Amino acid sequence: MFSRRVNDQEKRLTPKYTCVVSLTEYHRRIDALNSEDLRSLCKRLQITTKEEVNSKHGMPIKTELEPDTFKPNLREPSDLLEADQIEKLARNLPPRTIGYPWTLAFGTSKHGMSIKTLYRAMQGQDTPVLMVIKDSDGQVFGALASEPFKVSDGFYGTGETFLFTFNPEFEVYKWTGDNMFFIKGDMDSLAFGGGSGEFGLWLDGDLYHGRSHSCKTFGNPMLSKKEDFYVQDIEVWAFE
Repeated sequence: MFSRRVNDQEKRLTPKYTCVVSLTEYHRRIDALNSEDLRSLCKRLQITTKEEVNSKHGMPIKTELEPDTFKPNLREPSDLLEADQIEKLARNLPPRTIGYPWTLAFGTSKHGMSIKTLYRAMQGQDTPVLMVIKDSDGQVFGALASEPFKVSDGFYGTGETFLFTFNPEFEVYKWTGDNMFFIKGDMDSLAFGGGSGEFGLWLDGDLYHGRSHSCKTFGNPMLSKKEDFYVQDIEVWAFE
């Protein structure tokens, strides 16, 4: 009888601790502790994930980041991208770029149509860069490069690199793993992706003539309306 009263008293005195955490934090805690210990701890502390709360209330489970995360701050307006297009691109950028303002590192309307000028503008950059192209047909497409453009003996970059197009709808083409032909630059051209003698995206030294073809690196179709296209404008954004 005395033992039961003591247990009842302990229950009354034990504070209730309820914590709702994000899925990322939940998994961080899983990594930090032995799984059995964590299950016991979560049960004792009544830790619940947001996803479990939503599920109990019949709400759809969402694991993506909050919407505001994908509304980047541009230090100056883009002449090529609409607000919704910027958000769509932001959702696919490498995690290390999230939360940083977009800075226009190079634009043909300001700096001219020259690959040499582009390379000079990349000096001192140490973030991924986003190249947005608008061609003479009004098509908008481009590439995210895992590191700034430079003259190289061979291909460079990592699997963060991808190609994208907004024509006819927004599509992103990420690394397939088939090869590592990410980015290649010389004084006469800049290329992304390769395989079977074709580049996913290629620009000449004047940044005026370009070509797009399907390639093994990204498994992309032709990004532009025609395989050979003429550039109307280019913007290159850095994240800093």
